[in-house]
Amino acid sequence: MEYCVFTEPQQGASYDTIVAHAQRAEALGFHGWFRSDHYLVMGDDDGLPGPTDAWTTLAGLARETSTIRLGTLVSSATHRHPGILAVQVAQVDQMSHGRIEFGLGTGWYEREHEAFGIPFPDKRFGMLEEQLAIVTGYWATPDGATFSFEGDHYTLVDVPALPKIVQERMPVIVGGGGPRKTPRLAALYATEFNIGFRTLEGFAEVYDNVRAVCAEEGRDPATLKLSAAWRTVVATDQAELDRRLNANGASDNDNERRLVGTPEVVAEKLRALRDLGVDRVYLQVTDLSDLDHLDLIAAEVLPRLA
Repeated sequence: MEYCVFTEPQQGASYDTIVAHAQRAEALGFHGWFRSDHYLVMGDDDGLPGPTDAWTTLAGLARETSTIRLGTLVSSATHRHPGILAVQVAQVDQMSHGRIEFGLGTGWYEREHEAFGIPFPDKRFGMLEEQLAIVTGYWATPDGATFSFEGDHYTLVDVPALPKIVQERMPVIVGGGGPRKTPRLAALYATEFNIGFRTLEGFAEVYDNVRAVCAEEGRDPATLKLSAAWRTVVATDQAELDRRLNANGASDNDNERRLVGTPEVVAEKLRALRDLGVDRVYLQVTDLSDLDHLDLIAAEVLPRLA
């Protein structure tokens, strides 16, 4: 199983803090560093020093790291036009020498859209499907050819589909808890299906359904990577645990849907997740100034899973 760091910089992190966090994750051997695509803080945090743009951040990290995978979990289909998004992601893939992974979802945070004046239609699933068709079609267009698309939401006419991505195929992450729509899109367009913040039983139920939908769509379920995202708080004693829970905006309740506890407890739960056939786990941490947290996970949790 691959172990990635998943961050929420809108909760309060400067670019310098983000760079330090990604570089520490790389040095510790994590497979990937991923970030949310939000512009507005959530909850009671003040969000200082303010938001950072997801793809601007990843462009910087592409040049300030060298081995770790980088991506969004997930970009919002409401935030960018898909033609421009395809160019942005391809350029950042070039800047990283082929280390980018692209997650895309419908967008859900209505208050964020209101604050920044971003349109937030009631029905966004059609936008998501068309964006997936556009970006994957754009990246697959061969040299010398053009790409066109006509849909209900977007129209592209004879675009040269440049720049090219470095990777043979861009990893595309699609996820969601619906019984049919998102599993179908994952079967059609994605290399990875992601779901987050569930109990082990809840994860198992979703994955069984995704495998069934893949089979219905004529796709071998074994070709679709399965991943899970879990809020993660690890500590060696109660005082440290309480401090990290508070810094991460979490409580010690409902731990069946989180990775919370000592390294032994967290490793045991990750082993159970791996037994479900999960290929990758995203360890969600929100206090990006706490580099010791990454050190502890790398030193005391991951070796127990080797």
